[in-house]
Amino acid sequence: MPRLIVFNSVSLDGYFTGEHGDLSWAHTRESEDAEWQAFVAENAKGGGRLVFGRVTYQMMASWWPTPEAIKTMPAVAEGMNAMPKVVFSRTLREAAWNNTTLVKDDPAEAIRGLKRDSGPDMAIMGSGSIVSQLAQEGLIDEYQIVVTPVVLGKGRTMFEGVKKQLSLKRTTTRAFGNGKVVLCYEPRS
Repeated sequence: MPRLIVFNSVSLDGYFTGEHGDLSWAHTRESEDAEWQAFVAENAKGGGRLVFGRVTYQMMASWWPTPEAIKTMPAVAEGMNAMPKVVFSRTLREAAWNNTTLVKDDPAEAIRGLKRDSGPDMAIMGSGSIVSQLAQEGLIDEYQIVVTPVVLGKGRTMFEGVKKQLSLKRTTTRAFGNGKVVLCYEPRS
């Protein structure tokens, strides 16, 4: 059964987007750490299926297929452009980014269906409203949280709208020279 993994960056004060949806803070100092760059490139090669909400999908689709993205981060761009993608949206009419399926149905029901298939693991990037909906339904198998050493003061949490406590257990931790720390959690049984 395919697993559903969340991979998101958060600030030290717990925000996954800054005020007005700003994400630039999550990508600072990345070029200063070769180990971090290798980690990101390796993750992009991991295969699987990407899962997005509309806002994150549109942001990613406007960047990864561009010549600048391909030149700047070739391994990541190759992976992002090649992987199958699912975007949940009730307002998009089409999803033109390579290998994308547009789903207008309930995200929880659609993910349950994908988990019953023998397809690849799935990874949600960004997409806080999708994360919070699926977390409440108990459909997320692992949370990979990148803590970035910045305090935003304002923003939006990835779990905005979650109405019940989620009890998690830490499985791994990895620190990088650029100050980022990857924390991995799974739901407690």
